[in-house]
Amino acid sequence: MDTSSTEVSFPESAGDHFDRAKEVKAFEDSKAGVKGLIDAGVVEVPKIFIRPPDELSEDLKSRPVELQVPVIDIGNIRERYSRERVANEVRCASEEWGFFQVVNHGIPLDVLEEMIDGIRMFHEEDPEVKRAWYSLDQVKRVRFYSNRDMYESTYANWRDTLNISMLVSDHLDPDEIPNSCRFSSIEYIKHVTYLGHTLFELLSVALGLTLDHLPALECARGRTFVCNYYPACPEPELTLGTSKHSDPTFITVLLQDQLGGLQVMHKNQWVNVKPIPGGLVVNIGDLLQIISNDKFKSVDHRVLANRVGPRISVASFFAGVSVPPKVYVRPFKRTDIRRKSSYIRGFYSRRLYWRFSF
Repeated sequence: MDTSSTEVSFPESAGDHFDRAKEVKAFEDSKAGVKGLIDAGVVEVPKIFIRPPDELSEDLKSRPVELQVPVIDIGNIRERYSRERVANEVRCASEEWGFFQVVNHGIPLDVLEEMIDGIRMFHEEDPEVKRAWYSLDQVKRVRFYSNRDMYESTYANWRDTLNISMLVSDHLDPDEIPNSCRFSSIEYIKHVTYLGHTLFELLSVALGLTLDHLPALECARGRTFVCNYYPACPEPELTLGTSKHSDPTFITVLLQDQLGGLQVMHKNQWVNVKPIPGGLVVNIGDLLQIISNDKFKSVDHRVLANRVGPRISVASFFAGVSVPPKVYVRPFKRTDIRRKSSYIRGFYSRRLYWRFSF
C-alpha cells in the first residue's frame, strides 16, 4: 500500500528544545492517528506519547498470588433463586473489585466477533476514508480521532478511537455509522443495550432494592460506544494505551479481543484482566458509586501498550439520561440501603458525563 498519504512529519526536537505544541499539531493535522505513524514506518515512540518512568513502573510490584477479576455466570437469572444467587455474586464483586466479567450473557458469539472485526476493518480503512470521519467536536455523534484531549493532556495515549454517541437520542440513523462497521455495530448496540438493562436489574437486587429500581431511573439510557484500536507499539515500555482513570458513568460494558492489556487497580496493585472467549467485562462507574453511597466501587484501570497488535476493544458507557448542570442526585443511604425512601443529598456535576477516557 502507498503510505505516502499517512506520513506524519514531526519538527526537529531535541533536549530542552522539544516543542510539544508543534508535535501535537503535526500529529493532529495528519488526521491519521497512531496507525498513521505505524503506516509511515515509525520505529520510535514520538515524545508526545512518552510517559515518566515512575508512572510506567507502577506495575512492577511483585504479586505472590496471581489474582483474577471475578467471573459471573448470569444465565438462568429469570429464576428467582438463580437471580438472587447471581445478584449476591455481583454485590461482592462490585464492593470488593468494582470489576467483574460476565459469561452466558445472551449475546451470540458471532455478534461479538463481527463487532470486533467491523471495528478493525474501519481502523484499517484507507486513510482518506477515515479522514472524512475525523473530528474533535464532541457534539458530533459519530467521529474518529486519536486523543480527544490531545491539546490539554500532558501525555498522549497509544490508541485510535471511533466514537458512537447516543447520549442525546436513542435513535441512530444507520447512515451515521461508517459502512465498514455499520451493520455489526447496529446489531451489537441492540444486544448490549438489552444486556445493560439486565445488569441494572441485578445491581438493583444487589443493593437490596426492587428489580426495576435502577432501570426505572433510566440508567440504561444515555449510551456512548467507544471503539478503540491499539496498534502494535515499537517501544511499549515508554507509553500506555490508555492512562489510569475511572469511568464517570453508571456502568461500562467492555468487549475486548484476546490480546489482553487491560489492568485494574486492586489492593494497591495492578491486576491483569484476562480475556475470556465470549466474556464481557463490566465495571462500576463514578455515578453508581455516588448513588450507592460508596457501597459499590468505581476503581482506576488502564490499558498497557503492547509490542503485538492491534488490540481491539469496544467500551459501552451507560451514563443515564442527560441532565442539566447543578442537578442533584440522591444516593441511597448507607445505613438503610433497603428503604427506597431513605436518601441523602449529593451533588452531581454534568462534567462527569464528559470525562470519558476516550
